[in-house]
Amino acid sequence: KWSPGTLVSEVFEVGSDEILEIGLTPNRNDAMGHLGVARDLRAGLMHGTVCEFTQTGLDKIEPLGGANIDFLKGLTGGFKTSVEASDLAPRYTLVELEGVNIAPSPEHAQRFLRGIGCAPINNVVDATNYVLHELGQPLHAFDTETIQGELKVRLATNGEKITTLDSIERKLNSSDLVIADANEAMCIAGVFGSSKHGVSDSTTRILLESAFFNPVSVRKSSKRHGLSTDASFRFERQVDPNMVKAAAERAAELICEWSGAKVVGAVEIGETNSAPGYEVDLEWDMLDKMIGSKLERTHVKSILGALDIEVRSESKEGMNLMVSAYRSDVTRPADVVEEILRVHGFDQIEIPSRISSTLEVSSEPDKEDILFGLASTLVARGYNEIMSNSLTKAVYSEHCWKDSDLNPKTTVEILNPLSGDLGVMRQSLVFQGLEAIARNKNHKSTDLKLFEFGRTYQVKDKGETSGYQETEHLSLWITGRKMPVNWNEQGDNVDMFTLKEAVVALLDQVGVSSKVSEIVDEGGLLLEGNVIKIGNNVIGRFGQVHPDVTKMCKVDEPVFWADLLVKPLLKARKKRKIIAKELPKFPSVKRDLSLIIDKGMSFESIKEYAFKAENKILKEMSLFDVYEGDKLEKGKVSYAVGLILQDESKTLTDKQIDKSVARILEGIIKATGATLR
Repeated sequence: KWSPGTLVSEVFEVGSDEILEIGLTPNRNDAMGHLGVARDLRAGLMHGTVCEFTQTGLDKIEPLGGANIDFLKGLTGGFKTSVEASDLAPRYTLVELEGVNIAPSPEHAQRFLRGIGCAPINNVVDATNYVLHELGQPLHAFDTETIQGELKVRLATNGEKITTLDSIERKLNSSDLVIADANEAMCIAGVFGSSKHGVSDSTTRILLESAFFNPVSVRKSSKRHGLSTDASFRFERQVDPNMVKAAAERAAELICEWSGAKVVGAVEIGETNSAPGYEVDLEWDMLDKMIGSKLERTHVKSILGALDIEVRSESKEGMNLMVSAYRSDVTRPADVVEEILRVHGFDQIEIPSRISSTLEVSSEPDKEDILFGLASTLVARGYNEIMSNSLTKAVYSEHCWKDSDLNPKTTVEILNPLSGDLGVMRQSLVFQGLEAIARNKNHKSTDLKLFEFGRTYQVKDKGETSGYQETEHLSLWITGRKMPVNWNEQGDNVDMFTLKEAVVALLDQVGVSSKVSEIVDEGGLLLEGNVIKIGNNVIGRFGQVHPDVTKMCKVDEPVFWADLLVKPLLKARKKRKIIAKELPKFPSVKRDLSLIIDKGMSFESIKEYAFKAENKILKEMSLFDVYEGDKLEKGKVSYAVGLILQDESKTLTDKQIDKSVARILEGIIKATGATLR
């Protein structure tokens, strides 16, 4: 019967078809149906950018006609319908059909559905799926015989249950929008139907639903219940509000054609007028700048017309446009420019032979970035951040009145304190850190490194305007051992120099050169310590907390504390300039000196005098040994210092090195009275 070479499709009468598989971006909800793709292809074909040929004179793409339904007719059989959550379902339609004969769909419809990966089920369900993929509007069919009483679109009650089409019982909450009868929920709106109320082989009468559901509501229900369906996929991205009635009419026509049914009633609830589009003002200058080329104005307007974007008015400056309601992703001038460029063709824009740009100086780092950098520096050294209460005990400031930070007269008192322990605002962070140490030690955590960014509060002095003063601080506390005891570590206790290392690292982080001066803080917070200065301004201090203060907070072990003002650190960091330098090509030279100086003289002072004497090739000066003993005169101490000398332009000779060392030594001796050991 069949001659060799006959197509298999002719032998089995399966027909032929061309399947186009397209990849959609999430914003293109309008193209989630054949109608939307056809609209886009029309725009491209009219301008010859998507095919090798140009076809003009294409008619406006419109949905295929459907049954002419009177939605004012209402439903038969005494059915009442209401929408309680009108904000979540602003457009809701039902079409009532009777005389439905459930059977397989026509072969051409089954081929269509199989071609797009949708398994045929029966003529009613297939009709809803057919229209879903044709027009992009989801629909749902209810078996009328299963509906009891009034049909409502409402929010579910907490704990309400529904068994969906996959035979899984799901618990709803008050955020789920449902379609329900007088007894129970029949469908999770826009997501999934109930197995009890769906179409079955015995169905003869149906209610066909077509609606516009709120995208956010559908997405939340879909994610909450772990359900992703063809319907929810489209509703989540917002369907065309003007397609609700057209899709219902189209599906009703197919059901009547495929099952012998007839329309006996219909109802439309909510908004009935055509949904407006999106008004956009597009300036010609903006269009030219964003595209990088000046397109002919008539060409631009032709593209807009092909995209169903109406030019309502035009001037020398630009156009006032009305974008169709089905393009919910085109609401800004930039969106319109993208649409024009997409149809015109990205490859049609010439790449300029020369591209110029202006390199702007990077903006200064903001406060949060700077504080994060300081915190990271401390965390890298084993510190843990704490956050303590700004309310504290009044006794702290009363007891330590000799300290410059604490003054009972400037204490901010709480009018209605919760307790005596929370009666005033803190004037120093030290006590909260000590309380944290005490709590940790009570829980057998003894080796601690803590830091906190916090504010202190004071009443302003009488000479100033009345009010309150807040000052931001960075405080550090250390106590216990430097390292846990092990076979290679004896577990030496922390000291002031352990704390100083962290303080110096913080100052290096913000790029400041500071001076450290020793202080004896008798009767205050510190037993002994140092003040930190930038220039002549004190920005902080560090040292050992006075034993009387630690005992007040029930801490027996020595605690070392540093307190820095945050504002000067921020100011210094913002002023810091990062300079890139070439790596030195010439070697450095190290020389050591042993100096005998007065015991009260700090190394920082000696270092300052050394750099004043030789600031060209002296790159670094470090203290590597301190000696104090019987071999030295009383009140004297020996400092062993290392000098790093380097000239970036040439190799230093012995003569140059000796001269520089002599100059450094002379400067130190002259300023401090030191002698060479």
